[in-house]
Amino acid sequence: MALLQTILVFITLTIAVGYIVKKFLLPKTLFVSKKEKTKTCGDGDCGCH
Repeated sequence: MALLQTILVFITLTIAVGYIVKKFLLPKTLFVSKKEKTKTCGDGDCGCH
């Protein structure tokens, strides 16, 4: 039982540290999808209005 608890603690810790690294340390440009990058408003009729 103690081994299972230890494994679950390490998994939870790994997920938490990974989330913090992704949220605060890595640049946001790595996670922007290509759909969002191709939007250009102001050049002709983009359908934003």
